[in-house]
Amino acid sequence: MLLEVIATTLGDAVTAERFGADRIELIAGIAEGGLTPSLGLIEQVRAAVNIPVRVMIRPHARSFVYDESELRVMRRDIRHIASVGGLSMVLGVLHPDGTIDERALASLLEEAPGVPVTFHRAFDEVTDQLEALEVLLGYPQITDILTSGGRRTAPEGAERLAVLERLTVGKPLRILAGSGLTASGLSDFVRDTGVRRLHFGSAARKNGDPLRPVDAARVTEIRRILGSLK
Repeated sequence: MLLEVIATTLGDAVTAERFGADRIELIAGIAEGGLTPSLGLIEQVRAAVNIPVRVMIRPHARSFVYDESELRVMRRDIRHIASVGGLSMVLGVLHPDGTIDERALASLLEEAPGVPVTFHRAFDEVTDQLEALEVLLGYPQITDILTSGGRRTAPEGAERLAVLERLTVGKPLRILAGSGLTASGLSDFVRDTGVRRLHFGSAARKNGDPLRPVDAARVTEIRRILGSLK
């Protein structure tokens, strides 16, 4: 049972690790769904925590469709982040028709061979999630798909998440459920979907406010609930 918590600051990352997170997703621009954080923050977080850190590669929040100049920026960011060492990444690229842009995806993965990658919630904007899953299964570097099952929140997408989870059992790629998860109802959500990887943003922060710091008590409670489900 993996608990991933969003961090936007060094303090967030340290608190998340101390109180039960298994992995950090490090981002800037949480209100925009996540953007690439600064290299200085990336270096500080990597030096301060021992759990895995996945860094967002996303140059803007307009869409998940990128032109060549934007892809050059993303490739350059990946090279810088890979040079820090000990990090993994979060990214996603689509065509305007809602299919995965495999040419762009391959070009990004090539910048950091062997580095584990989460394909982020661009997956919730694809036209056919089952088809997209088959595409992503062809990329060994991609170990997680962050998704709410194509709905606004993961609880709303629980039925689809259960299907996706079943399709990835025993595969190197697993489903990471995120968006709208809270401690309340978490036990039922996990039992209904079978999902074993959970991603928390606002619900792990003070007062559930995405712009406030990670809350030790909230992370502790989420960890307790997940521990009780083992």
